[in-house]
Amino acid sequence: MPTSAYTECLNAMYRMRRFGIILGLSTITDILDGLGNPQHTFSSIHIAGTNGKGSIASALATILHLAGYRVGLYTSPHLIRFNERICVDGTPISDDAVVASWEAVKSVHQGDREPTFFEFSTAMAFYEFARCKVDCAIIETGMGGRMDATNVVSPALSIITNISLEHKTYLGGTIAAITGEKAGIIKPGIPVVTGVTQKSAKDVIEKIAADRSAPLYMKGRDFRVRRSGDDRFSYFGVDHRWTGMRTGLMGSHQLDNASLTLAACELIMRDHDRLGKDHIQSGLAQNRWPGRLELVSQKPYVILDGAHNLMAARRLGRFLQDTLAGRRITMVAGILDDKPFEAILKDLVAPCARLIITRAKIDRSLPPETLEAVAKPLIADIQIIADVGEAVRHAIATSRLEDAVCIAGSLYVVGEAKAALEKSKTSLFQI
Repeated sequence: MPTSAYTECLNAMYRMRRFGIILGLSTITDILDGLGNPQHTFSSIHIAGTNGKGSIASALATILHLAGYRVGLYTSPHLIRFNERICVDGTPISDDAVVASWEAVKSVHQGDREPTFFEFSTAMAFYEFARCKVDCAIIETGMGGRMDATNVVSPALSIITNISLEHKTYLGGTIAAITGEKAGIIKPGIPVVTGVTQKSAKDVIEKIAADRSAPLYMKGRDFRVRRSGDDRFSYFGVDHRWTGMRTGLMGSHQLDNASLTLAACELIMRDHDRLGKDHIQSGLAQNRWPGRLELVSQKPYVILDGAHNLMAARRLGRFLQDTLAGRRITMVAGILDDKPFEAILKDLVAPCARLIITRAKIDRSLPPETLEAVAKPLIADIQIIADVGEAVRHAIATSRLEDAVCIAGSLYVVGEAKAALEKSKTSLFQI
């Protein structure tokens, strides 16, 4: 059971969310200075982009761990427990480590304003990685890149996955503007790998990389993948050609993520001969990333996917249509108020026969009635069950074994669903 110190520490952190999102580096810089700049004690790989950051970060962490490195992994948000954000060698840090890193950060903060939740957790992660003496940390940005709290690292490699319109209030209203913010992680002379596809995004990244003399490797130009059947693919890269590769994650878009992971590995191999193809092939196949096309049951077929922005919702809709054709699909969905919820909902329900609208326990969750008004012209069978756990249990209990249930729309919804499913898995599923 969590200790009272752990509970008090997390309660204090969650109260920081009232400060909202404040982009900038001065507060995090001051905190890290007070901690002795732990982010300079380990090598790092810094990842920005709209989608795929977590999948790529997790794959790289798995691969490097198999190669014998001690690896830190910092991602967000967590699904069930805060500890998931800060992992060492594939394991979330302990409750005691959360408390110790919280107290360390709290003891040095002397700035004019309170840190945000993300600034505080970022400092905690860097403190813990230094304490654990990791060789390398894989760091995922929270939002944007240029003014993201993680952009104090001096990485060995930067990765920009892809770009779509998101967080326009903070990052800008065009693909080019958003790309400029995310490309802010590019450092002078440090290689950058990217999977962006839009011309305007490519132009921005090419200019920033050239201005900073950062070697640039682009998907489609410098490396590519080709599906070869039986869930395998071939990789044609910067230095290598690898066949018979496989990713442990579902969805055709994971080939794009895998290509960026493999390109990153190629660049790492140039300076680290400890990393070999066997580590890369095994790590990519073994990689798991919870809450992203995560299959938790076969009968009925139950899948979890955050699908928390428009690009991800479209990918999920296509996956359901292509993979689950012929099944009666129930969508359990809740969406946050800072997302284009009309468009997201349209993509989510397109392949579905039934919609159950729910609401995660976070103040940014949209009222179910708002989503219901949008959904009525799109799908006939609609229910509102506000509690996520109850919504999931009802969806499964009222589905046939040959049916499918998908929980999506927000990683917060997925996290609450996972917690509920873990409590009642035996009685609900026939696996």
